[in-house]
Amino acid sequence: MTPGGPAPSVYGRVAELAAERERTGLIRSADPAARPVRIDLASNDYLGLSRDRQVVGAGRTALIRAGTGARASRVARGTHDEHADAERALTALTGQESALLLSSGYLANLAAVTALADADTLIVSDQHMHASLIDAARLARGTVAVFPHQDVDAATALLRDRTQPRAVLLVESVYSVLGDAAPLRELADACRAYDALLLVDEAHGIGVVGEGRGLVHESGLAGDPYVVVTATLSKALGAQGGAVLGPARLREHLVNTARPFIFDTGLAPVAAAAAGRAARLVAADPTLAAGVALVASRLCERLREHGRGIPALEAMRPSAGAVQSVPMPSAAVAAEVAARLVEDGIDVGCFRPPSVPDGVSRLRLTARATLTDDQIDEAAARLAEHLRPHSLAECACPAGSNAEKLHDARSRPEQLDAHDARSRPKQPDAHGGADR
Repeated sequence: MTPGGPAPSVYGRVAELAAERERTGLIRSADPAARPVRIDLASNDYLGLSRDRQVVGAGRTALIRAGTGARASRVARGTHDEHADAERALTALTGQESALLLSSGYLANLAAVTALADADTLIVSDQHMHASLIDAARLARGTVAVFPHQDVDAATALLRDRTQPRAVLLVESVYSVLGDAAPLRELADACRAYDALLLVDEAHGIGVVGEGRGLVHESGLAGDPYVVVTATLSKALGAQGGAVLGPARLREHLVNTARPFIFDTGLAPVAAAAAGRAARLVAADPTLAAGVALVASRLCERLREHGRGIPALEAMRPSAGAVQSVPMPSAAVAAEVAARLVEDGIDVGCFRPPSVPDGVSRLRLTARATLTDDQIDEAAARLAEHLRPHSLAECACPAGSNAEKLHDARSRPEQLDAHDARSRPKQPDAHGGADR
């Protein structure tokens, strides 16, 4: 077929899906922002470390020493001193015995789950789990059981009643849309009682919770043999990449069996060096993480003040992490308000079905530690101004509250075939519960 001739039939399906996205208002863009952003309430640079002088300096030094990329897989001469140094910094920060860097948080989750679970493993997953862990569970070929968000009793029952010899329980420490924290101690107790492994994705906990050491550490579970941690280096640590942390025998197992590690070019040394320096800064200065909590408190306070008469804003209370979730009446309203804020130079996250697991559209505001009081006040005032004209009867749930939990018949635990995405209860799409 010559260029410009008839297109392959697969593009007919592509056109159909594009028309459906247009009809439902669920079109995304990966283009640069059309307008300058004055107030950033959308990015994941929670501590502002991506522009920190020491972090940038560490990256610059690595760039000069090692070049722009790792040049090979980590098991094929692609491991550099910067990788080992960053792994040491992460273990010191989190209290874990070992760490293994990968080129993204997404791949860290794929590597951990597929290396630890197989066809004889029950994979128990919180309903609000990020897409990377959903995909990892499918690739692991085990039986998947989904339990209602934060329902410890349901998760425990699945572990207790399983027929498989092994089980892995997947949760996030701090969930990326609602911003609520997982009950890690209770879940770890259930795993010990029923011989299961608890895998905790600390993407939104590292640098933010527990003086920056993460919710696993704060919960007294660092180094627990029943707990494995995954993390991203691209949020609070301001760099790029991911990591799996746990016992030394886990690291050795991943190096030898995890396909996303073995067959992927290693993380660029410049990113590893930046992340390592950021991890050491967080470990040395607990006030960095405290800054996120302070901004979150101020942001919610301003939203309540400017949002009088708007139920969704009146109900705002700080979440466990940086993410502050504002329920919207509809996907259309969420997109409209976000677009108007962009016109004001204010960038916020906009989450609509199917990116949100419970179908409730939201604006996601990131309480970045570097936001000023003036920026917080302006953003809150403009959001309230744009939201006020709309009917808000459906926006009464406080962000991150227990009212968000799904306990109706649609969210009861089910035994699922990991290969059959169609049989899965409502879960996130490629964005999952987080815009990562």
